[in-house]
Amino acid sequence: MDMEDQWDVITSDEVTEIQEEMEKSPDKGLAKIKEYLEKQKNTPLNIAITGESGSGKSTFINAFRGINDSDEGAAPTGVVETTAVVESYPHPNHPSVRLWDLPGVGTPNFPADEYLEKVGFERFDFFIIIAACRFKENDVKLALDIKRMGKKFYFLRSKIDSDISNEEKRKRNFNRQKTLDDIRENCIKGLRDQGIEAPQVFLVSSFELHLFDFHLLEETLERELPAHKRNAFLYALPNISKEIIKKKKEAYQAQIKYHALFSSGVAAVPVPGLSSAVDLVLVVGVVTQYVNGFGLDKASLRRLSDSSDVPYSELVSVMTSKLGGTTITPELIKKLLSQLALEGALIAAEEVSRFFLFIGIPVSMILSGVSTYRILNFLLDLVAEDAQRVFEKAVEKNSEV
Repeated sequence: MDMEDQWDVITSDEVTEIQEEMEKSPDKGLAKIKEYLEKQKNTPLNIAITGESGSGKSTFINAFRGINDSDEGAAPTGVVETTAVVESYPHPNHPSVRLWDLPGVGTPNFPADEYLEKVGFERFDFFIIIAACRFKENDVKLALDIKRMGKKFYFLRSKIDSDISNEEKRKRNFNRQKTLDDIRENCIKGLRDQGIEAPQVFLVSSFELHLFDFHLLEETLERELPAHKRNAFLYALPNISKEIIKKKKEAYQAQIKYHALFSSGVAAVPVPGLSSAVDLVLVVGVVTQYVNGFGLDKASLRRLSDSSDVPYSELVSVMTSKLGGTTITPELIKKLLSQLALEGALIAAEEVSRFFLFIGIPVSMILSGVSTYRILNFLLDLVAEDAQRVFEKAVEKNSEV
């Protein structure tokens, strides 16, 4: 399976359904594509986060959402159990993705033998069980119960940055990798001793998600999630690695031919300087998704500035497209396109032309779609490159340490 197939939003069966609708009526076929794209954009993903008080659940939830602990809407943090009920925290840019802060197992209102029923087990796609030191009997019992119920769970060992710092202060012959390996093996042994077969333990610092095992957790979830949930998970991820940015771009790229196909059948707004017509309203909507998905909207950039200690102005200054940190409008898109030599930079559109003909779109409708395809590819490149620059700027201080 190539990368585009992996991230495609419409299955082969759905393509066949669109073909059949196109044969009956182009309008019905295009409406079906719009339905699939909207469904993908709003795919729900519910992630349960549980663990004992002080394990770092809330801080992890905030970090995953790109929210600082002191921000409005942040999950409350503290050294005592702050979660008395099941609380839902939507992602600020992707509200269909929700992280749920669950009370610790074995608290008075959530006894271990009734835990899954009381927290509403069925609503969750998977569970992350967090511990700041070692996983205890209640954690193991919960994991076994989740497995019996046919859902996935993942062990996350938090506050690794603090452990590494403390160990470095204590030992003259400190070895960072050996310390990490020892912590991981100790957790795995403890879980095996309590009856968990082949446990996977991910070492994570919520304050430095780009370090340690968060990328392994991301890759594991990406691999094990149902196909229709993967994009929702990917778009909600913070940009803490070049690989995540690359995967987001590939996921968005796989959708472009469908946006272009939809564009081919609707009224288009002429763009000065281009030989064909482009649906500017559609382009504005899709590029806004790109900006939000890569965390380049103003609110996300300000939160990143706070968490990275890089001034907001410096993050904005490294972006060259002028699409980040602002409202995307038809005028901005037209200005960008009219100022750039598109023909030398745009991706060839043979694929989308073949796709249109395969679906059954008349040749007379293809030109608008091809132009939209090229422009969306071009603008996606710009946004992804800016995301890369912002990421590098944000981690610059950590890289120098």
